[in-house]
This record gives sequence, structure tokens and C-alpha cells, in this order.
Amino acid sequence: MAKIDRYMLSQLLVLFGFFALVLVAIFWINRAVVLFDRLIGDGQTALVFLEFTALGMPRLITTVLPIATFAGAVYVTNRMSSESELTVLQATGTGPWRLARPVFAYGLCVAVMMSVLSHFLVPLAQGQLNEREGEIAQNVSARLLTEGTFLHPTDQVTFYTRIIGKDGVLRDVFLSDRRDPNEGVIYTAAEAYLIRNGEGTTLIMVDGLAQRLQTEGKRLATAKFQDFSFDISGLVSRESIKEVRIGNMITPSLIGGWDALAVLANETNGTIAEEVHARFAQPLFCIVAALVGFSTLLVGGYSRFGVWREVAIAFGLLIAIDGLRGTLVDKVRSDADMWPLMYLPVLIGTVLVIAMLAYASNPGWRASLRRQKATP
Repeated sequence: MAKIDRYMLSQLLVLFGFFALVLVAIFWINRAVVLFDRLIGDGQTALVFLEFTALGMPRLITTVLPIATFAGAVYVTNRMSSESELTVLQATGTGPWRLARPVFAYGLCVAVMMSVLSHFLVPLAQGQLNEREGEIAQNVSARLLTEGTFLHPTDQVTFYTRIIGKDGVLRDVFLSDRRDPNEGVIYTAAEAYLIRNGEGTTLIMVDGLAQRLQTEGKRLATAKFQDFSFDISGLVSRESIKEVRIGNMITPSLIGGWDALAVLANETNGTIAEEVHARFAQPLFCIVAALVGFSTLLVGGYSRFGVWREVAIAFGLLIAIDGLRGTLVDKVRSDADMWPLMYLPVLIGTVLVIAMLAYASNPGWRASLRRQKATP
């Protein structure tokens, strides 16, 4: 690799790292606020929040990588143009195709990162995240240990405790059990304790009142009690059902055997085809994003008024190409044989890049077009 290639590649990678870091931080803050409120509000600890944040980071990174790739290519190209570095290189005989070589190598480096993420890290992290979410959903104690809030472990159960003492005692407890359609029961107690009993969890209520309302006849029966045990293990199913999800499987596991896998995961072959080929198309799109940003600014040339118009055009092209990919997803999911459509945005982007580089390589085309416009 020539010195100019190494120079441009190093500049591109440095700026890519900067933009990726900034974008990840922005997206992470937006997600972290919602995640923190949901987890801490459900009685989870800060360690659980950090765990969920780390597991969600690979998918977040795949979202910002194409944007960071495009931003790095545009910034470096603009800086080299404003500092006349591109002018000097072009004056020495370095053509647009030669200048695009380090940009292509830059896009290839990002594509390798994206491949590792999309094929392995994202599915593994997503699978672990879904497993932890299932464990937390089954953790009854965590759902009940929130003071001053009416909680609903299930649709038919409502729980409230005014305060939780430092010794773990629940004070001023309210429990409404409407799981039996024939009757509803309301328990109130001055104090309550949560006790683990093997695989089950029992709520021991002290000095309370039970009110039982029968649906037929609207008869209300009340009973005071000194202590009463209530098994809350059934509020949330403790059975761990291992669901097969396509998005949680690494790519080698998705190669072949789609018919059996579709039955096992309760999905269609089209959904599997879309998932697999999207993982291959995403890294290629990173290469296209880098080349689109570079080629558009190169065609625009130098201007003392800046390159904002070219940047806007390049960004618009990137949005249009990526938006086209979103419209093709439903077609592939409905028919697995249409999987080549997943690569259509990459193909269109490649054609645009080739056309722009060819246009930049032939300055005579511009002069010819200008003469044609000037001719009455």
C-alpha cells in the first residue's frame, strides 16, 4: 500500500472512530434513560441495568456504523479538498479511481467489523438479553419490592405496600386476587414478609383482613387473621420456555435446513431468508456508504462557498438507498425466493458510485455538457 493510501486510510479510520463514539453515546443516552426507568422502577439493581446496557450495545453499534462510515468519508474528503490536498494529487496524475482505492479499503475495514457484529456478536447478545428478560419477568420478589406503587404482577393481581423497612418488612400491604372468575379476594395487612421456599415464594401477612366477594349473589364475607400465608409462586409462570428465535441464532446455524427451522421457530422461510441475507447486505452497505460520500464530494469539486450542497446530496442519496431496503423486507419475507432483492440497494449504490467516478474521471464530459447548455 502506497504512502498516500496509508495516509488517507489512517485519517478515515480516526474520523470514523470519533463519529462512531459520538453517535453511540447519543443513541445510548436516549435508550439508557428509558431502560433505567423501566428496570429500576421494577425493583432491579444498577448492576442489572449495566448488564442490559452491555447486551444491547452490539445492536446499537450496528445501527450507527453506516452513519459513522459515511460521516468519516465526507469529513476527510472535505478537509483534503479545502486544504488543496486533493488538488495536488489530481495535478500529479492521481485520478478519481486511484483516490477511491483507500476509501474502498476503509469501507472494507468497517464491513469486517459489521460482519463480526451481525453474524455473531449481535445474535449472541440478543439471545442472552432475551434470556435475562425472561428471568426477570419470573422474579416475583423483584416485582413486589417496590413501595408506594400499585403493581400488577399479572392482569388479575394487584399489589401495594406503603413502605419497605430496612429489615425487609413490608408495611401496610394490599393484595387483590381476581384470578378466580367466581370470586374476588382482597387482603390487607399491617405487615408482610416475603419468604423463599425452595422453588416457590410465599407472602406471610400479619394482623390483617380478608374480604371475599362471590360473583353470584354479590355476597361479601370478611375474616380477620393474625397471620396468613399466601403462595405467590403462581403469579408468574416459573417455567423457562426455550423459544427458538431466528434473530438469536448465529449465521452458521441458519445456513441450510430452513424448512425444519421454520417449523421449530414458528416462522416462514421468507423471514429466515430476510434475516440471513440482511446480515450479508449490511456490511456491503457500509462500503457503499463510504464510497457515496467520497464520490459525491469529488464530483462537486472545489468551491469557496463550501461543499454543503454536495454533502446534502450525498446524505439524500444514502437515505434514499437505505429507505429502499426497508421497502423490500416485506417482499422477501413473503417469498423466500426473492432474497436477491436484499442486495438491490447495494447494487444501486454501486452503480451510482461507478457513474460518479466515471464522470469525475472525464472532465471533458462537463465541458461538453456546458457547451450543450450554452448553445441556444
